[in-house]
Amino acid sequence: MSKKIILSGARPTGDIHLGNYFGALENWVRLQDSYDCHFFIADWHALTTGYADTAGLPEYTISLMADFMACGLDPERSVLFLQSQVMEHAELFLLFSMLTPLPWLERCPTYKDQLSQLKDKDITTYGFLGYPCLQAADILAYKADFVPVGEDQLPHLELTREIARRFNFLYGPVFPEPQPLLTKSRVLPGTDGRKMSKSYNNTISFADPPDVVRKKVMSMVTDPARIRKNDPGHPEVCSVYAFHKIFSPDEVDDIGDQCRAGTIGCVACKKKLQEKLLAFHEPIHAKRARLLQDKSGLQALIAAGSAKARTQAAATLAETRRAMNLGT
Repeated sequence: MSKKIILSGARPTGDIHLGNYFGALENWVRLQDSYDCHFFIADWHALTTGYADTAGLPEYTISLMADFMACGLDPERSVLFLQSQVMEHAELFLLFSMLTPLPWLERCPTYKDQLSQLKDKDITTYGFLGYPCLQAADILAYKADFVPVGEDQLPHLELTREIARRFNFLYGPVFPEPQPLLTKSRVLPGTDGRKMSKSYNNTISFADPPDVVRKKVMSMVTDPARIRKNDPGHPEVCSVYAFHKIFSPDEVDDIGDQCRAGTIGCVACKKKLQEKLLAFHEPIHAKRARLLQDKSGLQALIAAGSAKARTQAAATLAETRRAMNLGT
């Protein structure tokens, strides 16, 4: 039996950091063994909030491909492609926008949230309002069976399912309704204790060389109530302890007990984390650096993956056009 199809993507807005990896990429890498996977660089989606400054897009696109591969995505096992090199996404976006009711877009949680959060940017554009139609095109172009999401993303996928249902009702059955593949992602805080985010400048990325990683670990926020080394600590509120849960699973309980008893200081705890974190980080950083030494090779891989994706998307678009009685 053929494998079920999965699709997901990431916007090229900067280097992949540990939060991105444990939130999504770690799971994507595992899915390659069981599914027909399509992972794309969503450069058109990057325009929804970043249309005014596109100078960095070419470099971000190449570095994201390097990040993908360094983290374990394999162009031999998955279709890795660039959204803007598959023009069929744009036509499907147009066609879906013709039949999607405006209230469906206006009620989208991300639309409301980002309008309030990104007040320094003018994102009151048609493209930003209509991006769920583009998202639906991304998914339905490959007739994806599943989309790996967290629970907070379920409303976005449901809108794609509604668009598929409406299309099928109007024109006949063309699109499956993609199902959520709920993933339990591992969450890492940023170095300052907030959510790890490029906008907060609190990330540890795979682009960071080892000496920078060491400095960032030493700057991490710990228990603010712990003043002296032998003060009893509260590891549950400490960013370093949250990292130990992932990078020191065999020792984390002992580290927590020592912290609560005041027998390990924050400096010693951070130094212990440095070694554990770098044992994971350095091989990925090194592979990423090697890949970026051959940017033309990365561009060729993107082009090859995009050509493969375009063949699949073109077949879907042709079926869509026939159902809508478009063309000759």
